[in-house]
Amino acid sequence: MGINYSRLLACAMFGIAASTSAMAQDKQAEVIHWWTSAGEAAAVKVFADKFNAAGGKWVDSAIAGGSNARAAGINRIVGGKPPTAMQFNTGKQFDELIANDMLNTVDEVAKEDNWAKIVPTAFQNAVTRDGKIYAIPVNIHGQNWTWSSTAALEKAGVKEPKNWDEFLAAAEKLKAAGIIPLALGGQKWQERLLFNAVLTGVGGAPAYQQVYAKRDVSGEAFAKAAEIYGKLRQYVDPGSPGRNWNDTMAMIITGKAGFQFMGDWAKGELAAANLTPGKEVGCFILGEKPVFVMGGDMIVLAKTKDANQIAAQKLLAKTLMTPDAQVEFNVKKGSLPIRTDIDVSKMDACAQKGVAYMKDPANQQPNVDMLVTSDTLGTLDDVITAYWNTPGQKADEFTKKFAAALKASN
Repeated sequence: MGINYSRLLACAMFGIAASTSAMAQDKQAEVIHWWTSAGEAAAVKVFADKFNAAGGKWVDSAIAGGSNARAAGINRIVGGKPPTAMQFNTGKQFDELIANDMLNTVDEVAKEDNWAKIVPTAFQNAVTRDGKIYAIPVNIHGQNWTWSSTAALEKAGVKEPKNWDEFLAAAEKLKAAGIIPLALGGQKWQERLLFNAVLTGVGGAPAYQQVYAKRDVSGEAFAKAAEIYGKLRQYVDPGSPGRNWNDTMAMIITGKAGFQFMGDWAKGELAAANLTPGKEVGCFILGEKPVFVMGGDMIVLAKTKDANQIAAQKLLAKTLMTPDAQVEFNVKKGSLPIRTDIDVSKMDACAQKGVAYMKDPANQQPNVDMLVTSDTLGTLDDVITAYWNTPGQKADEFTKKFAAALKASN
């Protein structure tokens, strides 16, 4: 879900010069975020309640859609009326904000609370620039999960597939049984998640690293992934284009569809529907050697010299990282706590699978946002969605366009 910030940042320094906060109340924090689905709303309420109990006042500014929320936050900063904090995805999305001195650091709290020992190295690196910490990492999301309707699979006589060949065979059986094989929300970022699930399922960590870290699409793995991705078009229902991810998850929850590829935030929707992850809805990562593509959410702190706002920002950093807040938020959000010192043994079966996948460092792969810029990601999204929505486009043509987009990013 890349976004080009160049125009928004053009007058950033002028906006920051006028950035004295209008909020005078001590430790009042306006937080812009896009946690708007039922499960997400329940999760963010945990943070709000914990912050209020710690002596702050959470002012909720929920804006649907990540790109919309980020753009709104940046516009507020540029306009001289910054929010206290904003949600971003872990990765390179906030690099231009840092370059234009639009964010406060969280170094003081990170040092006091010893983040260096409790936050995984990959996520420490993701929020640190030039030795300074610019964001509060709040969770670890696995992005390439496969979700399955237990009832739908049983009706079609399908077992949990272990690789993509088995998945395609299962899709045919579901189709024959009158069940939509693949639930997909036809939005660019969802189509990208599906493609990356195919890529990692086919070629594992080596193929993923070759493509996104080395910018190389040569070889059998990418070619096979491109072919399989094209074949999946026939298994999606006509209502797919433009559909939100949570509405798509409802198709799994109700048994109308067999499979969906989505991050583990989907578990929040299961909780809202009073379902048990791993029971009514199955969860697994497709591939002979499952790869855990890690992403997450972080909270950035808008640049301000207002003492009350700085106090509120510090309280946010402390509160959101407490063990209780981490466990309760992530249970509802469907993600794993960012703290490695927390006992997750009482979390759901899918979370336990996630922890097991992550035990081998070789399985831990950073999400695309951590490997490419927002501009590059936007270009790749355009290439992927054009291929998905153009049945006549051949896999080799897609490969050439993908390669050109990667080359342009170097």
